[in-house]
Amino acid sequence: MPSLRTLVAALTPQEIADFLPEPLFSELRQLAPDCRVLDPSGMGEAAFRRALATADPDVLVACWKTPPLAGALPPRLDYVCYLAGSVKKLVARGDIEAGLKVTNWGGSVSRVVAECALMLALVALRRAGYWIPAMHRPGAWKDGRSETHSLFGRKVGIHGFGLIARELVRLLRPFQVEIGVCAPESDAALYAAHGVRRVAGLEELFAGSDVVVELAPLIPETVGIVTEALLGRIRPGGVFVNVGRGAVVDEAALLRVAREGRIQVALDVYGAEPLAADSPLRGLPNVVLLPHLGGPTTDRCRDAGAFGLRNLRAYAAGQPLEALLTPAIFDLST
Repeated sequence: MPSLRTLVAALTPQEIADFLPEPLFSELRQLAPDCRVLDPSGMGEAAFRRALATADPDVLVACWKTPPLAGALPPRLDYVCYLAGSVKKLVARGDIEAGLKVTNWGGSVSRVVAECALMLALVALRRAGYWIPAMHRPGAWKDGRSETHSLFGRKVGIHGFGLIARELVRLLRPFQVEIGVCAPESDAALYAAHGVRRVAGLEELFAGSDVVVELAPLIPETVGIVTEALLGRIRPGGVFVNVGRGAVVDEAALLRVAREGRIQVALDVYGAEPLAADSPLRGLPNVVLLPHLGGPTTDRCRDAGAFGLRNLRAYAAGQPLEALLTPAIFDLST
């Protein structure tokens, strides 16, 4: 059974407030005889590593602001409970290969990101991205040329079929949509279990959908995979939503297609973030922009915290961990 003598929570005060609001934080502190909080705010990597080496914990609880650990693990460190998503900036693949246990937030926030994707699709279909700011200008009102669309009865294409995409499928069901998914890494049983149609290629997915939702992971094979040719296949009046990763899309091509005004575009992620102040995407009437707010929302970060706490209890009891990362999963992570 793993030993849990010393636990270090390398979290900022804001991360504690968001991810571990009471009583979660008190429950965390009770898990180990020696539980320490290490605030990494303003702490350089070298100073953080020295402080962590001094504590030499069995378990580290980490989040977005925790400095990288790759190549500098404390001798006793056996488990990293990461409260957020991708761990690629925190640990190295070799650390996992060498036996370091690492978990992330798994599917605990997937429904919230899926909720954002659904919202963006609805906003784009209703042209709300144009009308919300327009209605704050004197005299703005619809006219005979104002066009809006409903999601009911539409064909929705999803690129990627991870946990967020599966939650999105569940949220889409009340709209009686036909859902097609293109995700080469997924097997037929997964498609069947979720009642979606398997689409062989991206050309078919984009051409056959009224709404395309981008949720593919950012790995070398997917960089820039969404091209101008694919975007041009979306039906006139259709919608392209990206809540996955910006670099999956050729952003220059996306801009050219958006400027044509033939489709609606709704983005939460970009190739370079924050989005440049003078980005030509800003101000286009058919483009909805969010500043990477897809999830988790402030009030639902606690879901990830509760999930991490459940894993920490399991670790202390010598039980299996959920969302345990393997080298293969690490490779597929964004």
